[in-house]
Amino acid sequence: MSLTNESVIVITGAASGIGRATARRLGNEKIGGLALSDVNETELNETARMLENSGIAVSTHVVNVADKAAVEAFAAAVIFHHGRVTHLLNNAGVSLFGDFEEISDEDFEWLMNINFWGVVNGTRAFLPILREQKSAQILNVSSVFGFVGIPGNAAYCASKFAVCGFTESLRHELAGTSVTVSSIHPGGIKTNIANFGRLGAKANQAEKNATTAAFNTEMTKSTPEQAAETIVRGMKSRSPRILIGADARIVSWVYRIFPQNYLKVLDLLSGGKLLKGRAARKKTI
Repeated sequence: MSLTNESVIVITGAASGIGRATARRLGNEKIGGLALSDVNETELNETARMLENSGIAVSTHVVNVADKAAVEAFAAAVIFHHGRVTHLLNNAGVSLFGDFEEISDEDFEWLMNINFWGVVNGTRAFLPILREQKSAQILNVSSVFGFVGIPGNAAYCASKFAVCGFTESLRHELAGTSVTVSSIHPGGIKTNIANFGRLGAKANQAEKNATTAAFNTEMTKSTPEQAAETIVRGMKSRSPRILIGADARIVSWVYRIFPQNYLKVLDLLSGGKLLKGRAARKKTI
């Protein structure tokens, strides 16, 4: 599906990371409009400022994707500003540090409301609009953690598995219509999602700091700009599954080949960094 001057693309989580980079990458395309949303108004406006010379109609919307009514109002506002929507990129997401026993139900619900229900809310609000278009696309950001479960990430993995399953089912339900559906699975991307992640109710701040530092230096293999390039390529090709980074392709392959022992294999491939410190942590919980 080529991007044309008729294309109006909605991006959630557009204030930073993959969302901002994708908005900026789309600024190089001859599209009709971008509708950008985030809860961080200051950084969202900064993203819009970066697109001032693109010649594209850009609107910004401060939206909490976990709020169904707010997302419905967002959809109405986009139609008011742009008249149509052809692409929806459900990208907004958060992280949470702590083993399952260290996070509260409130922590878990907070993450699921954004990472999973945010995707559902966006899809529910925009799908009727997308169906009216001759050609449209929904792209939902899952993760490599939508393929594999990693210790210390029970809530995050649950949300990303849910996004993957929801997207796969929706893709089959909409087969043969004007709306194509894609799931996006980034590997380690150099964004602030880990830095700004919530600390579980019973989790240790020092451990979070150490884990975040290790993730940022050892596990992030791709930049947001590289992720954006892959996403835009997936938009154009209507790819049903978009893997971002060599590490994402490796994780997908390892899981298929070693469905029961993938964690051990991935830890070996990481040089023991993936499960570093797990034995000591188990004794303290």
